[in-house]
Amino acid sequence: MRLLIVEDDADLGDALGRRLKQDGHAVDWERDGEAAHDILLYQSYDAIVLDIELPSMDGIALLAALRRRGDRTPVLMLTARSRIDDRIDALDIGADDYLSKPFDVREFDARCRALLRRSRGEATNVVEAGALRFDGVAKLVSIGDVQLTLPNREFRLLEILIGNLGRVLSKEQIASQLFDFDDEAGPNAIEVYVGRLRRKLGDALVIQTVRGLGYLTTASGEN
Repeated sequence: MRLLIVEDDADLGDALGRRLKQDGHAVDWERDGEAAHDILLYQSYDAIVLDIELPSMDGIALLAALRRRGDRTPVLMLTARSRIDDRIDALDIGADDYLSKPFDVREFDARCRALLRRSRGEATNVVEAGALRFDGVAKLVSIGDVQLTLPNREFRLLEILIGNLGRVLSKEQIASQLFDFDDEAGPNAIEVYVGRLRRKLGDALVIQTVRGLGYLTTASGEN
């Protein structure tokens, strides 16, 4: 999944970015509210972590602009402010969740997982497709009683494909969720990762190449 962090505190922004990348997510980090606003005009994300107190444009104004143009990307607000009015304002404008600084990184992880489930319309982190079982929290993938070992990037690719069963995804759509601005990865990289997944999944999940369009993923027996 691809996330945007908008946080002007260098230490916190770097720590959160490293934390999410360790989980295999693609992460972009912006320190300036107006710069983040401009990026969000052309780049979509699965979730946004947004500080309130930012240079150029504060988080409340950025969130309001996002919602005015109909962007429903889940947003987790971060702030040092503890007043109840600030939390109410953020939630009323369209924040999906709110976390006051300082916070435990385990709670941050859990809230991000909840936002990502919401962005995919899922109520749980566990998805079953035929014999395949995918657990997003435990980071476990199994086929029947056999547990698979997947590197982070392959795990996140599988997460994207499972979240779009029965839909054709182009290489560009996959890349926009799998890679961030710092990744130097072209369309051929998607082919490599898909090929690796196919070999490991066998017949449990069918990843079909749709010529000129992308990939269609279905559970075994649904073709």
